[in-house]
Parts: sequence; C-alpha cells; structure tokens
Amino acid sequence: MKEITAQEVQQRLEKGEKLNLIDVREVDEVQAGHIPGITNIPLGLLEFRTVELDKNKPYIMICRSGGRSGQATQYLQSQGYNATNMRGGMLSWEGKVE
Repeated sequence: MKEITAQEVQQRLEKGEKLNLIDVREVDEVQAGHIPGITNIPLGLLEFRTVELDKNKPYIMICRSGGRSGQATQYLQSQGYNATNMRGGMLSWEGKVE
C-alpha cells in the first residue's frame, strides 16, 4: 500500500499543488475540522460512490489516525484506482484546518 506523510501532503499543498484529498471520516468528524478542499466520502459509502472518482487521477485518503483511510486505500487500489494513504491521519496534521 502506498503511503504519504501528513507533512508531505502539507508541503505539496503549500506549493500550490492541486491534490485530490478524500476524507473517509463520518460527516460529524469532518465538520469538527478538516483540511481545506477535501471531498468527504465516509468509508461505509465508498464502494457506492466510486463512480464519482476518476481512475486516471491520484487520490490521497485521509481519516483520523490512518486506519480507515488505509482500508479505503486498499479497497480503491483493488478496484484499479491510484490511491495513497495519509499515514497518521488528522492526528498528525499540522496544517490549516477548516
């Protein structure tokens, strides 16, 4: 499984890179604080919402600590998507939060 650190994601965003960030936490968790520009697809709905994703785009998966996003990454990779897990999740995020 491909992984990226929260610091690497933050550096890429600060450089102005457009990243496809998918937060797989529940709606209430996301409302409590999330990285600006994310798409929220709760893990339980992911298999039903893959039609919204493009197999030609890379995605970075995010959750609270890296567990659920790891599951999401493995699922998407098994379906032919280019997905990377943000290791440590929001607990290790030090960047801007909305």
